[in-house]
Amino acid sequence: MSKSRIPALAENTNLRYANFIALYFAEGLHMGMLFVGIPAWLAMQGKTPTEIGAFAIACSLPWTFKFVAAPLMDRYAYLPMGRKRPWVIGAQLGLTASFLALSLVPDPLSNLDLLNIAAFLASFCGALQDAATDGMAVDVLEDHQQARANGFMGGARMIGSSLALAVGSWILNVHGFTTSILVISAMIGLMTIVPILLREQPEEKLLPWTAGNASMKTRTMQVTDWSTILKSLYSLFRLRDSILVAALMFVSMGAYNYFETLLPLFAVKITGLTNTWYSQAFATADLTGGIAGLLIGGYLIEKFGKKRMVGLYFFLIMLITSVLILSKNLWANSTFLYGFIIAYRWLNAFAKIGVYAIAMQCCSKKVSASQFTFYMTLGSLGSMAGATLIGPMKENFSWDITFFLFIILLTLGWLIMYFIDVQRLTSKIATFEELDESILPSGVGV
Repeated sequence: MSKSRIPALAENTNLRYANFIALYFAEGLHMGMLFVGIPAWLAMQGKTPTEIGAFAIACSLPWTFKFVAAPLMDRYAYLPMGRKRPWVIGAQLGLTASFLALSLVPDPLSNLDLLNIAAFLASFCGALQDAATDGMAVDVLEDHQQARANGFMGGARMIGSSLALAVGSWILNVHGFTTSILVISAMIGLMTIVPILLREQPEEKLLPWTAGNASMKTRTMQVTDWSTILKSLYSLFRLRDSILVAALMFVSMGAYNYFETLLPLFAVKITGLTNTWYSQAFATADLTGGIAGLLIGGYLIEKFGKKRMVGLYFFLIMLITSVLILSKNLWANSTFLYGFIIAYRWLNAFAKIGVYAIAMQCCSKKVSASQFTFYMTLGSLGSMAGATLIGPMKENFSWDITFFLFIILLTLGWLIMYFIDVQRLTSKIATFEELDESILPSGVGV
């Protein structure tokens, strides 16, 4: 290998972390705008909870398709460029192009159907990028690096989200929808440079027309038989604890999307604040929370344990939400709401790092991308389910009851988590991998 060549991800731990920081930063850019910035703008422009909920569903729905995409990524690969890297680069380019298309929606406030279709397309490309990135992460990260890496990735996504909100929302109000989305598209496009420059394995091609070959490691990992993939997934998801991990993802992500889609509507309708104020507050919370996640989020989980720390974060989120519900006289106080948003986003960031680390630990290397994506897809289905609750709840109940449902959902997620036996599940997965069988012995762990 030439001394001037940049080391591959397999050769350098810091470059692995840097690669996933860049990719999750790009993911945060698009998610911040689609899931927070635009809904807040729609609320300021007088759109109804049902209309905003429809937009949220359009953004959430494509993420349920990840379970279809991930097996395709496991099955089909251009191995001379790496097992997942070509998918990552293609998805990044698609995400950039889809935001360009979103920017071309004429008069989006009067063309909500077209806006929703364009948002669906952009979110679809974002879901592909996420599935490919997660598959690459499970492939190249060592087990002991997963908690730390999830801290880096979660923090980078929050920083990307905060930047999209701070910059994108300001441009949205000053220069208009088209300019705002074009700027986000350009920022996403810049992040594509990172996976283009970093190989997975040292002997691989940098680009299709450059020198290189598929590595022996990726050839060994690659699964070319659909029956093996499907039987392995069926085998793993028969396990009681795998089902509980999936349920944890569904309930917790549904609770988050329900609450976070309501917050901008609450801020604009009740406090009279602008979408710019809300976006700036959310951006500040995500920026500081993202930096904290990068620096200490993964470390705390490594030191004190995933379930213990996630349980603590869930409890604190429920506590501060209860304070919000019981403090109606302070709802119009922007300082109070600002403080709540900061506290919530910090706790939310740390809790997600822990939940994702649990899901990643509970994956088999045999079908890692498909299994992890299945967990994430269940989270996306939960997000969509949470979004569908917004219209009926807000149109039929008061704000305090609407917020209390969030506490109920998070409590359910907390209970599910404490029934998960991570060590038992990982032990059975290790046995499965050692035996190299597509189907676990009858009766094992079901």
